[in-house]
Amino acid sequence: MKRSIRLIMFIAALGQILVAIGFFTQMPWTKTFWPFDYTGNLSFVFMASIAAAAAASTLWCLYTREERGLAGIALDYVFIFGPLAVFSWQKYTRIPNSELILLIGAGVSGLVFGIALFFWSRRIPYRQTQPTPRPVRIAFGVFIIALLLLGRALVLKTDGIMPWSLTSDASVLYGWFFIGAAIYFIYGLLQPVWGNAGGQLSGFLLYDLVLIVPFLLHFSNVRPNLVLNLIIYIVVLVSSGALASYYLFINPATRLRRSHPESAVAASISQESAA
Repeated sequence: MKRSIRLIMFIAALGQILVAIGFFTQMPWTKTFWPFDYTGNLSFVFMASIAAAAAASTLWCLYTREERGLAGIALDYVFIFGPLAVFSWQKYTRIPNSELILLIGAGVSGLVFGIALFFWSRRIPYRQTQPTPRPVRIAFGVFIIALLLLGRALVLKTDGIMPWSLTSDASVLYGWFFIGAAIYFIYGLLQPVWGNAGGQLSGFLLYDLVLIVPFLLHFSNVRPNLVLNLIIYIVVLVSSGALASYYLFINPATRLRRSHPESAVAASISQESAA
């Protein structure tokens, strides 16, 4: 059973990578796959960052054989695909569009799959049970507050939230993306072990990497009233990227590998407790 689920999740991650590449390069099929209005290139880049983040979180769980970590990803699916299906259906009832039917089907499928994946994965014990490092837990708390506030504002179609102009459709959908990410981080705080946090940081790191260069280039044409938003967003990208990089690739107890020697884990926890 585990092997089948792992294969399904690997295929899903590959699909998400293809979606990310498609949106980042603005392939023609993306406008059919995502039939909503856009205001510029950054809307495509943002969609690419969401897909890339989902793929990174999933691949981390698969590489480290942390199937229990898929539970948080499943919740993210539920709170993204569910609202996507509802929003697409509401739009379809106003403006019938055959392309929206495909999106409604994808939303319902993602919702059902997320629910099934959550109940399957939550029965599996964690492999990496060392506590999530305190700086990461603090960062998750900050992320949750920011994501919920931003998500609520975007769902309510508040203008001037993102560092570029949004259509009303994009605002609502991006808001639910942020709320879904917040639920993922909340789950990480409720289950504060590295088996959760590693996947979350992996997703955040790839999200940062996809956005950072396009955001830096955006200074040349950002609207004056959105310059501060852009600066704040870039600071968040750099700081969260640095945090993720340290714990994924440098810290001995948490750096990316299939298993963690108990001695390294114990030493790291002792150092953190002493600090």
